[in-house]
Amino acid sequence: MFTSSFPAEQQRELAKSLTTFLSQYSHVSDSYIIEFFSKNHWQSLPNTWQPVLQDLTYRQVADLLLDATHGDRRYPSVWPLSLLAFRATAHALAFPRECRRERGGAVGSVKPEEFLDNQSQSSLLGHIFRKHVKPKKQHEIRKLGSLVKELCDQTDCNKVVDVGSGQGHLTRFLSFGLGLSVTAIEADGTLVATASKFDGQLLCALEKEAQKKNCSSLVPVSRSSPRHVAGWVNPKASWEVFIKQLSAAQCVNERSPTPPGPSKKRPRASEQVDPPCSHAVQTSWRRGSTDSPEYESTSQHQFRKSESEGASSAANCCSCVQSVRQEGAGPERGHPDFVLTGLHACGDLSATLLRHFVNCPHVRAITSVACCYMKITTKENPNPPGLVPATQPPDQDADPSEFGYPMSSWVGGLPGHRLSYKAREGACHAVEDYSRRLREGGEALRTHCYRATLETFIADTRPDLRRAGIQTIKKAHLLPFTEYARLGLARVGLPPGLPLDLERVESMLEQQGRVVVYFSLALLLAPVVETLVLLDRMIYLQENGVDSQLVPLFDPNFSPRNFVLVALKSRVHQSVFEDELSIFKRHKEP
Repeated sequence: MFTSSFPAEQQRELAKSLTTFLSQYSHVSDSYIIEFFSKNHWQSLPNTWQPVLQDLTYRQVADLLLDATHGDRRYPSVWPLSLLAFRATAHALAFPRECRRERGGAVGSVKPEEFLDNQSQSSLLGHIFRKHVKPKKQHEIRKLGSLVKELCDQTDCNKVVDVGSGQGHLTRFLSFGLGLSVTAIEADGTLVATASKFDGQLLCALEKEAQKKNCSSLVPVSRSSPRHVAGWVNPKASWEVFIKQLSAAQCVNERSPTPPGPSKKRPRASEQVDPPCSHAVQTSWRRGSTDSPEYESTSQHQFRKSESEGASSAANCCSCVQSVRQEGAGPERGHPDFVLTGLHACGDLSATLLRHFVNCPHVRAITSVACCYMKITTKENPNPPGLVPATQPPDQDADPSEFGYPMSSWVGGLPGHRLSYKAREGACHAVEDYSRRLREGGEALRTHCYRATLETFIADTRPDLRRAGIQTIKKAHLLPFTEYARLGLARVGLPPGLPLDLERVESMLEQQGRVVVYFSLALLLAPVVETLVLLDRMIYLQENGVDSQLVPLFDPNFSPRNFVLVALKSRVHQSVFEDELSIFKRHKEP
């Protein structure tokens, strides 16, 4: 169902089912677990559900509620049909999260097979790409990088734009590992400087390995060198502004055609890479290549030396963007085509990249991995908590009606399509991780009950402080509740010695099992909410003439936001874009 054979009509029908189901249980998805006692959430459940749920063990909650694939379901009592239907519908409507090659694997496996030998080092990624990179990110950049390379091969396009690139881990793998020409855009200038620093360290490592093999130094080739841009991608700006940012990167690159490399002696541009050397260095990152088909197509790529740009270069990028914008110059007519990618692009950024993909004739394909759904803008909540404020004036051609959700006209026209901030925040939770914690049991599960109990005293004393952020209290589950309360009250500005009704406290703590069950019911809806958000984006692309595919690329036990939305424009679609752009330019000419 959720492969390339997912026709438009089926997408629309699924969207209708999702909105109908979620609107029926919005009181669960919209509720805050810290208000379990103050809002009496348990009594909001159907009367027939309460007695069969309250006595479940933690393992039974995981097996009978959260795990869609659990085969040996043994119910301690007869469940009402409405509860069985709720569970079955939630599992049926959500996109399957398991990676195809991992289905049928060991239940509860925390890390992919590539980490069996060493829990912090991927056996399928060379050591030069593992430095500074956590295991989760190693897994992600290896798999997404291979997918991006596949799209580049299909579209005959060697250029990639990585938006929200952070410290440049994916950028480096695409550039040095897969031989692609990459431009990376990141809003945080500090991260841009760090990315450039890590680029230089990687080049040093490559040169040392080359020297060990008695090879000459590697040749800098600009087309395979990562370019880093410090810039904010404005969700309200047009794709033309986005292209100006990319042009600024090229502008800075051309100013320094021979950037400083890792060694004091710079090789001449005319020098050629010695084939034996390139192969010897290549084996340092193509570990496990004989067992990994996804790397076979890259066996002939050679490493290239990149520009090592520090914070000053990042500043030059920003000033170049400003100068281009002030001059009012349009996008370059001959701007090269590229593949667009964003690994866990936060909030509206993922939606913005999809709009650029649809509207910009230079974008040939896209891979979009979303996260932070609660930061998506909606008509009802255009400024959700955590939204990065605009630091630049919006483009004059921006459409203020374009929000992060819904993107498609179809979903926007469905009754009950609205998703609250809390529902979208819940969609970011890791179902697999919580199921594992339930099966393991332990005292850590009492934290939600502690916080919900404390919330009742906060609400009684200062109603205006409800849902106040307490932040994480270290090892809270190991503390007596009175000590937890003392620390928590101080963090919201209340007296640490506030009198507590200990009998009332004890009564609430005894209901920890109910708190866990209710949180699990809300968590069961999390993948359903995520499915609606991502399906809306698929329908948006379909409404604009582009078919897409949603791929559970990463191991969900390891990387909870594991879906990659993949789309590429056909040649016919691309030619129509070029014709429209030509007409648009003629109309703008005096």
